[in-house]
Amino acid sequence: MDGVSLDPASILTEAAEIAGSDDFGDASFREPLERLCAALDGEAKLNAAGRAAQRDRILNILVTRARTEAYLSDCAEILDEEIVAPVVIVGLPRSGTTMLHRVIAEDPGFDSAKWYECRFPAPPPDWDWVSPDPRRAAAEQELAQMLEFVPELASVHPFDPVGPDEEIMLIEQAFQSRTAESFADIPSFSRWLEGRDQRPGYAYLKRMIQFLQWQHRRLGSARERWVLKTPEHLAHMECLFETFPDATVVQTHRDPVEAIPSIASMVHHLWEMGADAPDPHSAGRQWSRNFAIGLKATLEFRDKGHEDRFVDVWFKDSVRNPLGSVGKVYDFLHRSLTPIAEDKMRKWTEDNAREKRPPHEYTLDKFGLTEEGIARDFSEYRERYILP
Repeated sequence: MDGVSLDPASILTEAAEIAGSDDFGDASFREPLERLCAALDGEAKLNAAGRAAQRDRILNILVTRARTEAYLSDCAEILDEEIVAPVVIVGLPRSGTTMLHRVIAEDPGFDSAKWYECRFPAPPPDWDWVSPDPRRAAAEQELAQMLEFVPELASVHPFDPVGPDEEIMLIEQAFQSRTAESFADIPSFSRWLEGRDQRPGYAYLKRMIQFLQWQHRRLGSARERWVLKTPEHLAHMECLFETFPDATVVQTHRDPVEAIPSIASMVHHLWEMGADAPDPHSAGRQWSRNFAIGLKATLEFRDKGHEDRFVDVWFKDSVRNPLGSVGKVYDFLHRSLTPIAEDKMRKWTEDNAREKRPPHEYTLDKFGLTEEGIARDFSEYRERYILP
């Protein structure tokens, strides 16, 4: 098809040649890789550019895995890094998770994974750790190309190659995240992923956070505590707490009637980068289902006696008073908001006000959604957190 192979064996071979090693680490990634490639090849309806982009992304991940194993072999102390009491922000996309994440990351006491680090977590083996990090330039180029191809993305999400971003891209290194579904219509992979044990993905996530913390320590920028953010954790709270037993979860809340069509719009724009006529109804159907399952799983987890691990923040409160929401989180953490941190946070909110970006326009019917249908599918969540 279009001359671009999505055969996993050929991609593995090329990755080994580029990395100079065929050691890709734990073999648990291989079945997800094969299923992803099959779904991309057989049902995503990718155009030539989309097929090339997906092959390149998979190739990059495999090269990164090989380079990571090389670093772990040479620097065994990486896996001795302790990830202490991370703060993990979850919630529906479009519910203020990005704003809260980036505001808290302004605190000099918090560490975070930047977009370029999530996308390219392993530094090139020949980097001298002094000259400009080549991963930043690669990230800037990739984001520029995305926004050039689909300018509407600028109105949907504040992409920033050097800003804090989602560690879902680190779970993607195990081929067990929904990131691939964000770029292509692959419902068979989505359904398969629902029934798969996510522990291998979370185990790899911890390794990658340790790897980034080791890098930050080597660069003199490590901090005492991490602030993380990924909506996908909603469906996997047990895995999250098994991986980070002393974590605190900040859950943001927004009416799914408002958030779900916005999510569908963003995903559909991303699909447009690799397919000529992606189905908007498929985007609405799949991503409404994904987050209905995720929120239900989190409700059930909280009801099993874990309420004391969560602090709740409402989207409308964060929009009106971002630092007020941060204060609520810090009170829960028994953490003081220092004047330096507060000044940095206030400046970030002023510099990144929503009105400085184009408005995000969308309708429910374009994605086959209705208010009644969303209210039905998210009824338990809305009754507990939205309607009161």
